[in-house]
Amino acid sequence: MTAVRVLVGTKKGAFVLTSDGKRDKWKVEGPHFAGWEIYHLKASPVDPNRIYASQTSGWFGQIMQRSDDGGKTWHAPGSKPEELVGEMGMPKGESNKFVYNDDPKKGGKPLTTHQFYDGTQKPWVFKRVWHIEPSLNDPDTAYAGVEDAAIFKTTDGGKAWNELAGLRGHGTGPQWSPGAGGLGLHTILIDPKNPKRIYIAISAAGCFRTDDGGNSWKPINQGLKSEYIPDPTAEVGHCVHRIALHPSKPDTLFMQKHWDVMRSDNAGDTWTEVSGNLPTDFGFPIDVHAHQPETIYVVPITSDSLHYPPEGKLRVYRSKTGGNDDKGWEPLTKGLPQQDCYVNVLRDAMCVDTLDPCGVYFGTSGGQVYASSNGGDSWSPIVRDLPGVLSVEVQTIN
Repeated sequence: MTAVRVLVGTKKGAFVLTSDGKRDKWKVEGPHFAGWEIYHLKASPVDPNRIYASQTSGWFGQIMQRSDDGGKTWHAPGSKPEELVGEMGMPKGESNKFVYNDDPKKGGKPLTTHQFYDGTQKPWVFKRVWHIEPSLNDPDTAYAGVEDAAIFKTTDGGKAWNELAGLRGHGTGPQWSPGAGGLGLHTILIDPKNPKRIYIAISAAGCFRTDDGGNSWKPINQGLKSEYIPDPTAEVGHCVHRIALHPSKPDTLFMQKHWDVMRSDNAGDTWTEVSGNLPTDFGFPIDVHAHQPETIYVVPITSDSLHYPPEGKLRVYRSKTGGNDDKGWEPLTKGLPQQDCYVNVLRDAMCVDTLDPCGVYFGTSGGQVYASSNGGDSWSPIVRDLPGVLSVEVQTIN
């Protein structure tokens, strides 16, 4: 029997929403880790019961959590139950260490600072995990994108995370600057046809690609233009909000930038704008229909200073031509509030399932999680009044 599991990270805990293949009635479980910011949860594509979660707090710092039973119970890998302290389950001991690689022979000269556009230098520090990307073929292997921007890999189910230092040691690193939300590595995409090819995106540095499993990286930002940086067409420095691909066409990438919606048909080597007739080309998430690789979704918001929908109308926009038709973006509004709505939808807060018809899901800063079981034609709320939603991921379980 087919089941759907939606994993929701919020500012005050994690929630697991489940339904059958009809996707019309939902069970809500949580909050797990009540009171903690859960930046991201994601399940292994080869073991649906293995879920990784990024748990963080201004008081206690970063903890990686893992579930081996589909989100019913959790543990910090490497810690034993008797080592957990306090009502929020703070682990002690040797759990989930993040090990920076400072050996220049293993990825280049390490960075110790980053700089702002005014030239001031700031220490390079570890703050939190923004995004987790499990391996496509091994449940014990996963990648983590962190702030300040770096990428880590675990091969033991989250007990230890070792840096892929070639990225942070890349020659352009000193030119990276934090976006408004911090210098976060927030997107990791693994090419399903070539797992050694990985794409990442950093705010505010841009996109990078490795073709050798993370040993070396190259910036892939040609064609991007950002008026807010000293050189609008620079090799790095662009505030990319999100990138997405379809498994059947992994060389075609779609991007929601700080301003502009973009696409690349050559694995990111060059980009062209496809914002077309969108009411505004500022937003955070972008995703691709599960069965139609040229059908993409975005959620425009008013501007970089006004993080709410234009005219207070919550609208998802869909293009069935990958943005190639200048007038092809259509507003999807049925079931969504069309007045007095001033929520935001963050970069990791939209996803699609693999059922037919394709389901689309997104969460808002107001605590609503909306679902469409027909590719976006109509919407309904799964749940309301959660804490502000940081991330939404979905599993289809057969």
